[in-house]
Amino acid sequence: MRTLTREELARCNGRDGAPAYIAYGGRVYDASASFLWRGGRHQARHLAGRDYTAGLQGAPHGADLLERLPLVGFLVESDSDPAPPRSE
Repeated sequence: MRTLTREELARCNGRDGAPAYIAYGGRVYDASASFLWRGGRHQARHLAGRDYTAGLQGAPHGADLLERLPLVGFLVESDSDPAPPRSE
């Protein structure tokens, strides 16, 4: 499984041919195929390429909705950090 730093995640913003990745709870999901994230935007105010761990509380849905998206990797603080253990 791939690891991404915050800088790498920010480049996956769904624009100019980049995939639309979003992070939550240390996991990185690919929202590129979701019509709800078309063009790297969700509900005209959330942008792909960001970590929504702290920001999901106000959403009308829970984190379980993110689990429907393909898991592509784990968010790490630096390239030298190991991938977090999988809790599956």
